Amino acid sequence: MERLAADTLTFEHAYAVVGSPLRSITYSYGHIDKVFELASVTKLLTAWSALIAIEERHIDFATPAGPAGATVRHLLAHTSGVPFEKGAILAKPGARRIYSNHGIELLGEVISAHTGLSINEWITAKVVRPLHMRSTTIDGSPAYSGQSSVADLALFAAEVLHPTLLSSQMALAARTVQFPGISGILPGYGRQTTNDWGMGFEIRDHKDPHWTGTSFSPRTCGHFGQSGSFLWIDPTIAKAGIFLGEQKFGDAHRRCWPALTDAMRDL
Repeated sequence: MERLAADTLTFEHAYAVVGSPLRSITYSYGHIDKVFELASVTKLLTAWSALIAIEERHIDFATPAGPAGATVRHLLAHTSGVPFEKGAILAKPGARRIYSNHGIELLGEVISAHTGLSINEWITAKVVRPLHMRSTTIDGSPAYSGQSSVADLALFAAEVLHPTLLSSQMALAARTVQFPGISGILPGYGRQTTNDWGMGFEIRDHKDPHWTGTSFSPRTCGHFGQSGSFLWIDPTIAKAGIFLGEQKFGDAHRRCWPALTDAMRDL
């Protein structure tokens, strides 16, 4: 396992596996307390905070958000029709899976309007601080500006596996397919005939190609980021994996991640 990482990825990186029932790191490699850029893995923290806002009844899934006819549910599931960045609407809500940073930023604006806190303050108050994620910050966009460590994300992964900030029903909704059967582009991996997403969590299903390996359950969920980061959760084995690195996502990650994630899952 260590030889695989050292031989194929030459830049500094760290990763860990979170197991159950220990709810803690069961294997790690590299400097797990080093802070790295999260890029789009930030969206998982934002999504969790949004679900907390729903359970606290500040908003609900049907709260209007984004373009006409779109809701909080559409924004979380990347089906609002808004483009990747701010621009013209590309589709009717619910018609296409259009991965969108702008959509998550709109979600942040809705949460802020209903809670009286900025989205960054809300995520910190409701997710980062309660989970004691001491090295985690989100100072800009709720879609991609997060910084964190493997050790901190292990705490969040344990929360997803064994929720304490959300009910088990809401946590299940986060990793349940929303608007099933919709096609779309998985960034970095091309068009997927069925591009499944939950509430902010990408769902593996039978996507090919994919950043996780062939051993993973279709129910596996998580996110990867263009900073060269990922977090996966496979609920069938109650296990999660985190990877953070200093090199932006590219061919090296596409080549190595499937085998690396398979190896992590087998630990």
